[in-house]
Parts: sequence; C-alpha cells; structure tokens
Amino acid sequence: MEELSVPAADGVRLHVSSTGDGLNVVVLSGGPGCVHYLADEGIAPVGVRSWFPDPRGVGRSGGGPHDMAMAVADLEDIRRALGVARWVVLGHSWGSDLAVRYALDHPNRVAAVVGIAGHGLHNDRSWSGIYEAQRHTEEAIRIDWRQDVRAALSESLLEWIHEPGLFRSLAHSPVRMRFIAAANDIRPDWPLRQLAELVPAGSFEVVAGVDHNFWTTDPERWVKVVSEACAWQ
Repeated sequence: MEELSVPAADGVRLHVSSTGDGLNVVVLSGGPGCVHYLADEGIAPVGVRSWFPDPRGVGRSGGGPHDMAMAVADLEDIRRALGVARWVVLGHSWGSDLAVRYALDHPNRVAAVVGIAGHGLHNDRSWSGIYEAQRHTEEAIRIDWRQDVRAALSESLLEWIHEPGLFRSLAHSPVRMRFIAAANDIRPDWPLRQLAELVPAGSFEVVAGVDHNFWTTDPERWVKVVSEACAWQ
C-alpha cells in the first residue's frame, strides 16, 4: 500500500493510502468519524487504482470536527493534488451519503457513484425505529472513531437533507449512481430505492445473503461486488 500526505487548502495534512492500477476510484468508508476500515489491499476493488483518504481529524489526517462541505472540499484538494481528472466515488454506509453530496457539488469530477448500504437522505422516524429495534441483532464490529468528528458531520448531514433544493439537484444530476443494498442489513433500503428512482441515471440492486458490514463478514463477496460495480461505470 502506498502512503501519501496531501495538503488541504487550509494547510492541514490529509493522509491517503493507495493500491492497484487502472481507473481511479476514491473509496469512502462509513462512520462518520470512523477510521478508514476499507483501506486494506485484501478487500480493494480489483483492476482499478483505489485511493483511501483518512477523513479530516481521523486516523493519520490532521484537523478536527468539520461539516460535509469541508469533507467535500478535502476530497477535491486530494483529487487535485493527485492529478486525477475524474474518478469513481465508492462509498460504504455514511460514505455512500458523502459520495452523493460530492457528486452533486462536483459532477464534472465524478465518473460514477457506487453507494453500498447507505443511510439515504432522510430523517424518518419509522426507519430509525426499525433500525434501533434490531441493533442488538447486528454483529458488533470494533472500529476506532472520533466522537467529535462524528457529531459534527451527523449534524451537517441533517442540515443538508433539509435544504429546499436538494431533491431538485438530485433529479437533474448527470452523474450515474448505483445504489447497492445488503439483503440482511437491519437498515431499511427504501431510501436507496428512492434515490435510484430520483436520479436520472440511477439504479438499485440487492446483494443476497450479506450483512451491512459484509466487507468484513464476507470479504470475498465484497471484493466481487465492488470490482464489478467499478467496472460498470
């Protein structure tokens, strides 16, 4: 794995890992505020050049709590520093939601979005009720994270999904977006189905027999799914 340190516009150093060759794919892990649990050569998409940025304030990246606009700006700073013209944005869980935001803000820099097991752009009580009722059934995965970063980004997500023009922007997005749900996920997948229907070049599919964190519970299946999804663009 190649390790790089990239300067953000405000001087903060952002850490990025990389592996593979081919089409450029930036991989965003979930959280928010989690270390980059997908930064592993063993589960990286095959046949592409994968970039794994540590979020600002997390892992080996400097900085601290920030909002989604800053997270998107950091991705743009990284892309420019790497000399990448356009890339596929592959996100898992929270990373899927951030990928959508990035694609709306910088459509000319995104070849495609691949969102896996995302939350979706909503604040629905029934969704949360189902999730909370089944949390005890989900296999616990230990991942280090920063509470202050998580809190700031979670608040920013709620502010964003309440913006009046959000769904109009989605309905006019030229970016291809593929949303993939895990069949055994305790998180209802209807928000992802809605996104797939709303985005002109959107699509939706379900991976049978896997859980939310199938990158660790079924890594071979994960590699197959993400590799095929990146090639789809």
